[in-house]
Amino acid sequence: MAVDVRAAVLRVDYPTLLPVSRHDLRAEDIGFAGAALADEDNGTTGSFMGHTYETVTRAVPPEGADAALEDLLGDGIRLIVVQAEAEDLLRLSDRAAEEGALVLNAAAPDTGLRDDQCRANLLHIAPSDQMMADAVAQFAVWKKWGDWLLIEGSNPADVALGAAFRRAAAKYGAEIVEERTFEDTGGSRRTDSGHVLVQRQLPTFMQGAEDHDVVITADATDYFANYLPYHLWTPRPVMGSGGLKPVTMHGAHEAWGATQFQTRFEELTRRTVTSEDYNVWLALRVVGEAVTRTSSAEPEAIRDYALSDAFELAAFKGQKVTFRQWNGQMRQPILLYDGRITVSVSPQEGFLHQRSPLDTMGLDQPESQCTAFN
Repeated sequence: MAVDVRAAVLRVDYPTLLPVSRHDLRAEDIGFAGAALADEDNGTTGSFMGHTYETVTRAVPPEGADAALEDLLGDGIRLIVVQAEAEDLLRLSDRAAEEGALVLNAAAPDTGLRDDQCRANLLHIAPSDQMMADAVAQFAVWKKWGDWLLIEGSNPADVALGAAFRRAAAKYGAEIVEERTFEDTGGSRRTDSGHVLVQRQLPTFMQGAEDHDVVITADATDYFANYLPYHLWTPRPVMGSGGLKPVTMHGAHEAWGATQFQTRFEELTRRTVTSEDYNVWLALRVVGEAVTRTSSAEPEAIRDYALSDAFELAAFKGQKVTFRQWNGQMRQPILLYDGRITVSVSPQEGFLHQRSPLDTMGLDQPESQCTAFN
């Protein structure tokens, strides 16, 4: 049965400071490159079944997001991957719902989106803050690093991530022995004054802390955490937003057949993959898998299949990914990355759940106040 699948990736570009490192400069095609690879992958299977895939991409500033969505809806597109912050994502999802469109969240980590702010037409590919915090916490507890020094940024996204780490500590029996806040004073980052000043300031900031096993950093805005390794007063591992980081994918990951994924991505883009690229790729692969199994490109059919017990998708992370039927969050392993290799993968050995070990990370069904999927 011939099926023409038209989808879109809508990326909202927010004003940000330059990253701490040149290695972290954002590519112009970030996210869109994942879409291009997904179209190739979906097309490979689709060619045998008469299914074709076309994904259009739009990059807009925040003030252009609504108009871009209207253009996509006006063009008849009803499958839309969105890379946007929570407030914009919710507004766009609500407008999309009016036209019967399905939205796949490839960026926003806010736990509330999977909780009391959930939407029936919104599936979450990107992990939540709580999933990421739990992934880090499980590894720390597995290592028996139970005493944490929590360093939290002062921006709202940092505070939200800090709250996720507090919940993770309580969940797994770790103790936060002390908390400190690193104030974002505005302007450019510490690179303004060079590494010499960083080398003097940060150890002083970290001086006199309670005894701890590990430093946990909540710095969603990438302001300070990457400077902390080797600049502590007391030598300890750094995890979270700096040091050992939770990611959905990185360019050095090779296990479970990922080498061929990396090779194909690099041949297509001439760069290494980021989590943003992977999240978009995964979102569109969900669409492709659902179309293959249902022979339908209708949003409702794709949503219903993705949320069904029959859905599963290979994702190069050791086990199939599925969706939580109560809030639309994709279950997936989280890679712990030190900037060079995959150090570990969560969920960790010994963390058990009656349904799936993947449900040890993030909001479990009894904890979620989402009712849109009932």
